[in-house]
Amino acid sequence: MYKLELPLTKENIEELKIYDRVLLTGSILVGRDQVHSRLVALLAAGRALPTSIAGQIIYYMAPAGTPPSMVIGSCGPTTSARMDPFTPALMEAGLVASIGKGPRSQAVIDAVKGNKGLYFVAYGGCGALYATKVRAKEMIAFEDLGPEALMRLEVKDFPVIVAIDSRGTSVF
Repeated sequence: MYKLELPLTKENIEELKIYDRVLLTGSILVGRDQVHSRLVALLAAGRALPTSIAGQIIYYMAPAGTPPSMVIGSCGPTTSARMDPFTPALMEAGLVASIGKGPRSQAVIDAVKGNKGLYFVAYGGCGALYATKVRAKEMIAFEDLGPEALMRLEVKDFPVIVAIDSRGTSVF
């Protein structure tokens, strides 16, 4: 089990292999397909992104309603394949890793390998557990998307598994 502080270092990324279990602590971005589409459109237009993605991790999820005593509601992973058309461009722009569930396309595997990044899988069915790992939530952009907006989460001991390592080896 690795306990890693974010942002990930080049050494962290190179050291991790498929099936490694990791606890992440620090800041992660959150966004799904509509956020990805908008970010890639901004990049294609040569416009600035609403936040830097360089060296960042993005988590594919949209939270459920937030209970009064919590920072966020249930926040389990969503299917990563919907982000596959956008992931290579975002990795070229500096994104180092993503978190979701399920297999990725060959184009994403190639982008992970080519950019020396990672793909983590989160445990499906554990949204309530993940909510307990979130210490703070911040809206970044695209508020019109509601719970699917671009957000930043501060997490502590957020459990994931390496599914594609920086060498392009995949658990799938």
